[in-house]
Amino acid sequence: MAELDFRGAAQPVAGPPAASLADILERVLDKGIVIAGDIKIDLLDIELLTIRLRLFVASVDTAKKAGIDWWETDPALSSRAARDALREENNELRRRLEAQGEGEAPRAVDAPGADSAATPRK
Repeated sequence: MAELDFRGAAQPVAGPPAASLADILERVLDKGIVIAGDIKIDLLDIELLTIRLRLFVASVDTAKKAGIDWWETDPALSSRAARDALREENNELRRRLEAQGEGEAPRAVDAPGADSAATPRK
C-alpha cells in the first residue's frame, strides 16, 4: 500500500474576514442604505390603499451630504428652528403693527360669531 505524505500540502484558503456587528453598522452609517417598498390593497381591481415606504439609514454627516437635513428646520426637533420660527412670527407682527400705525388706529378684533354691523368702523 502507498503512503500519503501531507507535509507539503497547501494550507486551506481563508474566506473573507468575519465582520462584527460594529463593523457592519459603521459601514452602513458611513455609506448609507435605502430600503424601499410599496404596500397595495386592492378589492376587485379597485385600489383601496397604497402605502409607499422609504427608509434611509445613515449617519448625520452622510445624510447632510445627501442633502437631507429636515431635522434642522423642524421646530419640534430643533431649538434653533423654534427660535427662528418665533423670530419670524415676531417680525411679522411688528410689520403689521407698523402698517396699522401708519394708517388707522388699531381696532379691536371681533369675537367669533359677533355681529360685525354693531361695531362702528372708520
